[in-house]
Amino acid sequence: MIGKDIPFAMASDQGGSIGTAYGIYSEESGVNTRGRFIIDPDGVIQGFEVLSPPVGRNVSETVRQFKAFQLVRATKGGEVTPSGWKPGKTTLKPGPDLVGNVWKVWKVSEAFED
Repeated sequence: MIGKDIPFAMASDQGGSIGTAYGIYSEESGVNTRGRFIIDPDGVIQGFEVLSPPVGRNVSETVRQFKAFQLVRATKGGEVTPSGWKPGKTTLKPGPDLVGNVWKVWKVSEAFED
């Protein structure tokens, strides 16, 4: 659970200028759709999710993705994370030998373990 010291930037966009820049502002309704953008320290968008207003975002999934992006950045791409990866679970080493062989290294069951 994230406490009062949230380890990432959050913003409000009352005028819609940020939403317009990211393509999620609705002129018709005057509000942004639900958007989440993960931007790395170099200013590069690494991930994003846009949902219609009635559906909320999953904070646990956002935190999992932060951790995955941090691991990949820390290993300078020497390790990558498969679908549903969680800290402490199997990572992958990218390269020609991995192409078409992910299933030999990664166990799908790890994505569903708690």
